[in-house]
Amino acid sequence: MSDRKIAFAVVGCGHIGKRHAEVIRRNEEAQLMALIDIKPKEKLGIEAYDVPFFSSLTDFLESDLDVDVVTVATPNGYHAEQAMAVLEARKHVVVEKPMSLTKSDAEKIIFKALQVNKHVFGVMQNRYSPPSVWIKELLESGKLGKIYMVQINCYWNRDERYYTADSWHGKQDLDGGTLFTQFSHFIDIMYWLFGDIKNIQGRFADNNHADLTDFEDSGMVSFDFVNGGMGSLSYSTSVWEKNLESSMTIIGELGSVKIGGQYMDTVEVCHVKDYVMPTLAPTNPGNDYGAYKGSASNHHYVVENVVNVLKGGTSISTNALEGMKVVEIIERIYALKASSIVV
Repeated sequence: MSDRKIAFAVVGCGHIGKRHAEVIRRNEEAQLMALIDIKPKEKLGIEAYDVPFFSSLTDFLESDLDVDVVTVATPNGYHAEQAMAVLEARKHVVVEKPMSLTKSDAEKIIFKALQVNKHVFGVMQNRYSPPSVWIKELLESGKLGKIYMVQINCYWNRDERYYTADSWHGKQDLDGGTLFTQFSHFIDIMYWLFGDIKNIQGRFADNNHADLTDFEDSGMVSFDFVNGGMGSLSYSTSVWEKNLESSMTIIGELGSVKIGGQYMDTVEVCHVKDYVMPTLAPTNPGNDYGAYKGSASNHHYVVENVVNVLKGGTSISTNALEGMKVVEIIERIYALKASSIVV
């Protein structure tokens, strides 16, 4: 393995972009080389990073500054366009969730990556949480037997403190919808654990966001898993004041499991035949967005994976095909909205 540090640039210096920048800076095998954002540097709170600053991705890519990887942490609606630009420049790309807002754009990214022989890394950091690692191993061991039913509940608070007038949040073209921005991590976990879905049915509602967003705030979706068993996803951002829970209940032939807490970070029930649950390491706290908490702060694992892959030591933990499948599943769910939304 080479001793050379992997050079990163980050485009998008909001909450998540700054988190990426910080974990890159803390990784001894990585080096932060540039930050990119359309906002003036002095308004971004990035004074701690003594690296070149560019006001556009185009300006950066046209500069003589050479990096191995560009992390795209901009609003969702820009992910596909910017990932394509990075790949055109023959650089690897890390794309924050979601990879794109349409399956067709995700396919274009994958095709371009193959064409230029570069990697695309998805950011689905909840896979690294101890309960997620544990349940993946338990399912693959077969100790739960056949899976009969999976229920996922995601009940969060997102109100006017989050959907501010000057934010991209809530805008259809830049946000994409509640499932893309708030809950795609949990759809990724579902797909990672149980595979693809079929026979999708859904109901959607806009309870208290009509003046804040361009889309639904709540939904109830049912489906069958291609690999067997049935599932459901209930979600809402209508919860008053603060997040309530993100949970997953699994009913299997030989046992039942429930992972709960606000961020699917606590094993609440483990009742499995002839099985003693091990003690898990504590889960990292949720990302802090001022009045809000989001998914687990595991971005350092993402950067470690990028470094290890590029140095030839491992495989990609969330590859582009998996990122595309999450987009496709959300797109298929949202295809039901036109005929079933309640206002």
